Amino acid sequence: MLLSKFQNKLLEAGCDEAGRGCLAGPVFAAAVVLPKNYKNNLLNDSKQLSEKKRNLLRIEIERDALCFAIGIVDNLEIDKINILNASFLAMHRAIKQLSSTPELLLIDGNRFKSYPKIPHECIIKGDGKFMSIAAASILAKTYRDEFVQKMHNEFPDYNWSQNKAYPTKAHRNAIRKFGTTPYHRMSFRLLPQQLELNS
Repeated sequence: MLLSKFQNKLLEAGCDEAGRGCLAGPVFAAAVVLPKNYKNNLLNDSKQLSEKKRNLLRIEIERDALCFAIGIVDNLEIDKINILNASFLAMHRAIKQLSSTPELLLIDGNRFKSYPKIPHECIIKGDGKFMSIAAASILAKTYRDEFVQKMHNEFPDYNWSQNKAYPTKAHRNAIRKFGTTPYHRMSFRLLPQQLELNS
């Protein structure tokens, strides 16, 4: 059972990201403020849910949340600032867009770059502990999956609709065969042998 709040006094926003370990495309983050004592028995870490359940929950989260926002950092920015900083920046962009300013940020994971004037708590595996983080996890994942489908439509040879741009054997074989695309993160180790790539 996920907890509805970390504490009872401050307005909380849960934050999470999706796509950090991928070889291509942006990293997405979401920030979600849920009503006090919100209940949804289906909410869970997005990785524990089927795609169908995530998409259904996204509709419920967007309907029920006091506010939510999505932050995006594309592959070119990732290559400039590295994926860890890009993940923090995506969360900052999401937080900045919230229509209500939270008084406490609940961050999934063990590291975060402080957001100006808002305290935060880092919670390891927080998407399996707190509803607002689980909700952010689902939004980040579903928005990213939508974008990856558009990438797939543009470059179907990489089978991104199935592997979601993660470093699967099929994805790496496609890189060997077809080279890289404008979506690939060139600062990442795209092939284990670091073979020379055709750009």
